[in-house]
Amino acid sequence: MKEELKVYEDKMEKTIDSLLNDYASIRAGRANPHVLDKIKVDYYGTPTPIQQVGNISVPEARMIVIQPWEKSLIRPIEKAIQTSDLGIHPNNDGSVIRLVFPELTEERRKELAKDVKKKGEGAKVAIRNIRRDANDTFKKMEKNDEISEDDLKDATDKMQKITDKAIEKVDKAVENKTKEILTV
Repeated sequence: MKEELKVYEDKMEKTIDSLLNDYASIRAGRANPHVLDKIKVDYYGTPTPIQQVGNISVPEARMIVIQPWEKSLIRPIEKAIQTSDLGIHPNNDGSVIRLVFPELTEERRKELAKDVKKKGEGAKVAIRNIRRDANDTFKKMEKNDEISEDDLKDATDKMQKITDKAIEKVDKAVENKTKEILTV
């Protein structure tokens, strides 16, 4: 029974990790190199993450500098950033690309906060679906006489505790990211 609970708990952890990765790519006023995580550059015909074709640094609070390892990559990196949903125009001086992040407007901050909440709700729904799957599995096991009725009740109680903890983590992540976005 412990193994089954662990499997579902791991699934919930993966859901939370996925949410946190999504949140890392949401920019909140400050320059965060993780906003580039999903952007791929055409590197000799292969879509390659920007982190693998150059050095990324944050010299100032609202600027990211990308220094490609090969000068020939400046154009493809610039193109990848322009076609992404980042909404920032890259500037290049022939050897490095600078991304200057404008200050977020109040309206944009509220929009981002709403998006953060929506993603959090999506994660909670996924976690509840995992709980439902777990409980269905436990009921089948009880029906097939693999576990007793008491074991079933015990397993569903433990699953509920695991679910509550996971939802609490999601709520905390939503709260932290919302606070980060709304802080000027």
